[in-house]
This record gives sequence, C-alpha cells and structure tokens, in this order.
Amino acid sequence: MTTPTHSSRPSDRPASSLASRQDKSPLGVAAIGYAFMGKAHSNAWRNVGSFFDVPAFEQKVLVGRDAGAVAEAAAKYGWAETATDWRSVIERDDIDIVDICAPGWMHAEIAIAALEAGKHVLVEKPLANTIAEAEAMTAAAAAARAKGVQSMIGFNYRRVPAVALARDLIAEGRLGTVRHVRAAYLQDWLADAESPMTWRLRKETAGSGALGDIASHVIDQVQFLLGDAVTEVSGRLHTFVNRRPGAGPASGLEDVTVDDAAWATLTLASGAIASVEVSRVATGQKNSLKLEIYGDKGTILFDLENLNELGFLDATLPVREQGFRRILVNEPEHPYMQAWWPQGHIIGWEHTFTHQIRDFLTAISAGEPPSPSFEDGLQIQHILAAVEESAAAKSSLIQLHTKPTTQNTTEGA
Repeated sequence: MTTPTHSSRPSDRPASSLASRQDKSPLGVAAIGYAFMGKAHSNAWRNVGSFFDVPAFEQKVLVGRDAGAVAEAAAKYGWAETATDWRSVIERDDIDIVDICAPGWMHAEIAIAALEAGKHVLVEKPLANTIAEAEAMTAAAAAARAKGVQSMIGFNYRRVPAVALARDLIAEGRLGTVRHVRAAYLQDWLADAESPMTWRLRKETAGSGALGDIASHVIDQVQFLLGDAVTEVSGRLHTFVNRRPGAGPASGLEDVTVDDAAWATLTLASGAIASVEVSRVATGQKNSLKLEIYGDKGTILFDLENLNELGFLDATLPVREQGFRRILVNEPEHPYMQAWWPQGHIIGWEHTFTHQIRDFLTAISAGEPPSPSFEDGLQIQHILAAVEESAAAKSSLIQLHTKPTTQNTTEGA
C-alpha cells in the first residue's frame, strides 16, 4: 500500500468523524482525481473562501495514481500534499470531506468506503455506471446521513445563476403551465473518426457514452427547472464511429462500445413533454447546452455558451408588447451574483463549481442534506437505463416509478 507523502494525524486532533467532532478546526478536504474534473474542482476549492462566507477548510490531499503527475498538479492547484492510495487517505482522521473526481467506474467503491468512514462525500455525475452501483451508493449515503454525514452529486449546471433564476421564474408561475421543453447538449470532440480511444469510449469504464456523460446533465436540468419528475421514456442511441485508433502507435483499431449520440422523449408527472438530444459528434458545437421551456403564459430560453443571459417572453402582455427580452444575469439580486463583480461584469463556466462547493459546505455547516442527493442521482440513473432499454427495444415506451426524493435548492433559498 502506498502512503501519503506527509504525516496524516495531528496530535491535537481527536480521532473521530466530523459528525461527532466537537472541535472547530478547519475541515480537511481530499480530492481524488486531478485531470479535467479534478482541475475544475480544485479551482473551486482554492477560490470559494475568497468570495463566499463558508466554514473554514484546508485543501489537504490530492490523490492520483501517478505520483509525479499528481505532485505537479497539487503544486498548481493549491493542495498541501499528495497520495497515490485513496484508501489510506479516507482512513485519516484529519480528512472530513472526500471530493470524488475519478472516472465513473471508481465512484461506488470510493464513495461507499468514504461514507462508511464518516466522511462527507461530493461525487461527480453520473452517480455510477450501473443501477446496482448507484443503489449501493444511495443506501450507504442514507445510512451515513442518519449519523450526520452528508453527500451530494455534482450537477454543477444547477449553479449557473441564469439557470437558478429560470427555476425561480418557473416556480413563481411566470410561464404558467409548462407544456413542453426542448433540450440539446451538443459537442464535437469525437467528430473526427481518427480521434483515439479513451476510457470514455469503453462501456466497462464509462458505463455509457453521450448518454451518461451529458444527457445526465440535461435530464437533471429538465427536472430541476420544472420541479418535476420523469415518468415515461422513449429513447434511441447511436454510435457513428464504431472503431477508433488505440492509444499506442501499434495498437490498431479498437471497438467503441458506447454511444456517440442519444435522443429521448420524456413525459413528466405534470404532463409536460421534453425532447432531449445529446451528441459528441456534432461538428462545430463545442459545448452547447440549449434549453427552451414553453408555458401557456411565457417562454424561457437559455444557452450555456451565453451563460450570463436568459431569454424571457411574457405572453401575458398585450400582443403588441410581446417579444423575447434579454436578461443579463449579473445583478446582486440574482442567485450567487452578490459575491462576484459589479453589474455588467460576467462570470464563467468555472464559477458553477465554486457555487457548488459553497452550497455543499453551507449544507454541511448547517447539518442539512445538500441537493442534489445520491437519491436524485439514482433516479436519473433509472432514467438513463430506461433510455437504453427503449433504444434496445427500438420502439418501446418505458414507464418509470421513481422520482427525486430531496428538495431542489438554489443559493438564497
């Protein structure tokens, strides 16, 4: 077993979990994973205390399999030390929070072990690669919650201020009865058939392709914005490039075992219908998440590539005054924005992770379950599985009997 590079137990700290600890020392944080998501989360941990009033914490340990690479990343991202064995880290008494940024196939083992060790857990979406793994994680989270140990899944787009504002407007009845939603999340990083294989293109490591990677975000957005739950699913999956070059020059071609794109029609409990389209081969689309929410009294439009803006049409106005207006979402009255810059100064994608950490720490401090919960993540896992089942059956409508179980919250609620 590889051990952390520094001493793990200050002599003046009791050997107990945060749930039973009475001292006021800073919360110790360990992050597992230092690539794309590890970098994004590290940036949030490094900056959240500079802009928001959150409990004191310390960036204790960054964990990764490559000792040299993780040490280099830790020096850049502000972590005090590094380790190559996550198991030894969660055993430490000075670690209170475990932030899991590792690939999906590792989520269940790490999260369950951390929760059983009394650590608060934040894990990236999707919750797991299979329903069985997600169910085991949810059971562990429920048992830990009963002891005061919190857990949350990282659907960071809930923390886009414009999206949070959209949810407020919908909850206030500004759209009236929502009838249908169009949602599309399009990327093109796999449009080139010569793009090499990665763990994201293998079912055993990724679980699914565009479906789990980005449709999970879209489905969470639909339910979050409407405060509703999906009850029926019809879906289709497609892989446009079935074989790709292996990682090494002599590897030859390898089979792609996940989808490149997915489509779904979702029926919600309210009767609203949502169409969902996701792709990682949409040439020219880099990270385009577009949402259109149509009600009988108004409409909301959102585009992640203009994430400081919200389009809003109030259909209760006289016809001659109707038309989409642009709301620039960076006033102090808007969700999260009071912490940032003067009006008119925009924020970016990385700020959603800062807001996520802020909400997670605030919930821990208050002793309240944060949102979205592992139960919410499991419910979305059921929807993803239903899309796969429908796609395999070619035309079946799959009924669901699960729903989100926790309050969907935004900053300031």
